[in-house]
Amino acid sequence: MAHPTIYDVAAAAGVATSTVSRAFSTPTRVSAHTRERVLAAAAELGYRPNPHARALFSGRHHTVAMVVSDITNPHYFELIRGAELRAKASEYTLVLVNAEESPRIEYDQIQRLVSSVDGFVLAASRLPDENLEQIASQRPVVLMNRELPGIPSVVLDHVQGCRQIVEHLVSLGHRHLVYLAGPRNSWMAATRWSALRTAAEGHGIRMERVGPFTPKVSQGGAAADGALTTNATAIVAHNDLLAIGVVQRLAQRGVRVPEDVSVLGFDNIFASDLCTPSLTTLGGAHVEVGRAAVEILLDMATPNGKTRTPPRVLLPTELVLRGSTGAAPSA
Repeated sequence: MAHPTIYDVAAAAGVATSTVSRAFSTPTRVSAHTRERVLAAAAELGYRPNPHARALFSGRHHTVAMVVSDITNPHYFELIRGAELRAKASEYTLVLVNAEESPRIEYDQIQRLVSSVDGFVLAASRLPDENLEQIASQRPVVLMNRELPGIPSVVLDHVQGCRQIVEHLVSLGHRHLVYLAGPRNSWMAATRWSALRTAAEGHGIRMERVGPFTPKVSQGGAAADGALTTNATAIVAHNDLLAIGVVQRLAQRGVRVPEDVSVLGFDNIFASDLCTPSLTTLGGAHVEVGRAAVEILLDMATPNGKTRTPPRVLLPTELVLRGSTGAAPSA
């Protein structure tokens, strides 16, 4: 038999086609004896279930989509790895989508996939709240590095992390800091700025903001020039890529790091330990963020999952001290 169908398996096993479908898609809904008969008949005929046909019967595709704002940012590598490992453990396929820092591309790509996946994990989404709420009404959604009431989320505790950053710089004698802000529509950029400003006010020191900037190394030059106009003694960049670009530009201008100015980033990407000087940065268990997000999504995709209270998972951050921060220069 060249191309056996589900009907051939049903006839060979002596069951209905719907029973064959359930044996493959939701095996808990058939008895162990019946499933063994179906699997034996399928193996004898050389039948392999069509994933699209299974989705028609079960309403589930065993596929989830992960959307990242910029796939070239190494920060997402660990998030993707954690998400992919958790999806694979439940025999789900993870589809990766690059939004290219564009809300329009992000929304269009999601709408193209709505009918083909069981849900979405959105990493640092740039979409407006109303778009996220609409998508969540179509398919289960879990946010990473962003929060919105009514939608599950997994984030690192950047409020506590920013407090650690300010305390570290204050301990080194810095009294004037500048934050190089990320994209205008970034929830995380707004969260970091608010947390840094609050922590600075608590210590009675000055905190300024310059930007927004696209969080890439190539934007570090403009960001560094803007930071120097403030005369701040410590620069906190939106992410490690921007911070590395800042360090490069400061070297070109003969500004020493950390003797003349300290520089600090976020994310603890692998390159932060390879630049000169190595970069002090706020990191965290990014693999666990990806894993937890998919865990929640798969739970939501089960029957009655949507009726549960949307969880908010908050994971700890870690300030990694390296060579780019040092004592504030004397007046």
